[in-house]
Amino acid sequence: MYAASARPAETARRAPSPPTTAKPDGTRPAGVITMVASGLSNQTGAAIGSLAFPVLGPVGVVAVRQYVAAVFLLAVGRPRLRTFTRSQWWPVVLLALVFGAMNLSLYTAIDRIGLGLAVTLEFLGPLCIALAASRRRVDSCCAVIATAGVVTLMRPRPSADLLGMGLGLLAAVCWASYILLNRTVGRRIPGAAGSAAAAGLSAVLFLPVGAAVAVRHPPTPTAVGCAVAAGVLSSAVPYLADLFTLRRVPAPAFGLFMSVNPVLAGLVGWVALGQGLDWTEWAAIGAVVAANALSILASRGGTKLTDTSRT
Repeated sequence: MYAASARPAETARRAPSPPTTAKPDGTRPAGVITMVASGLSNQTGAAIGSLAFPVLGPVGVVAVRQYVAAVFLLAVGRPRLRTFTRSQWWPVVLLALVFGAMNLSLYTAIDRIGLGLAVTLEFLGPLCIALAASRRRVDSCCAVIATAGVVTLMRPRPSADLLGMGLGLLAAVCWASYILLNRTVGRRIPGAAGSAAAAGLSAVLFLPVGAAVAVRHPPTPTAVGCAVAAGVLSSAVPYLADLFTLRRVPAPAFGLFMSVNPVLAGLVGWVALGQGLDWTEWAAIGAVVAANALSILASRGGTKLTDTSRT
């Protein structure tokens, strides 16, 4: 989704931070349209990828998605690996491991609990980082609201898939780690070279995984096409769209729209996959979204979630 997209500002769900100076108001409608398209592309990509689960499983789909993300980011970043020092390599290696774990836990969670709930739980990662960095009372209130939403989602009931929810929370931890590691990589390696190197290394690590999946579950052209589409729609398209958007929309507006992604995931899951949610689940998603939106609106700088890039 939002996933693992070295997305400027997403994840991303997701790479170097693009310029965030918005152009005059006349260009903002195009930026808003692009934001909507980026969010829908990200969630639609995850939905299409899930259609390949019966053939490839979440592991196989993630492997293909890692390959697609690597090809795209290596073309954009063009890292000179031989020039990397030891102090540059270790955060790149950690970022590669977290990148793979993030997408794998998210897609496995999607397979078990559905797109909307999985993305909502994963979104707690960047939200927790934003709230932890603040000492304002309003952010304490936001934390309480978000916690209430999570408790509602994870309340004990006969149909609850605790393993799926746990995987969603693991994806949140991985996304938070991804953000922090991306900051370290960005400080030590200029441009997109660090994120590109991490994506390439992650793809290499998934080569034996993809081979094992292909042997045990021979892929069909349709399944491979769905997995490739997930990589393009959830990695390449959002990355390029965010580069376009952040030049036209103020950072606070971009961060505010990011908070709507769990709602988009729920809608895409309902329309495309038939994954209906009951009113309590929608209320819980709304609580997490509201907590993030309130935190951004109350922030003077309004840039709290512009560092949530993922591929």
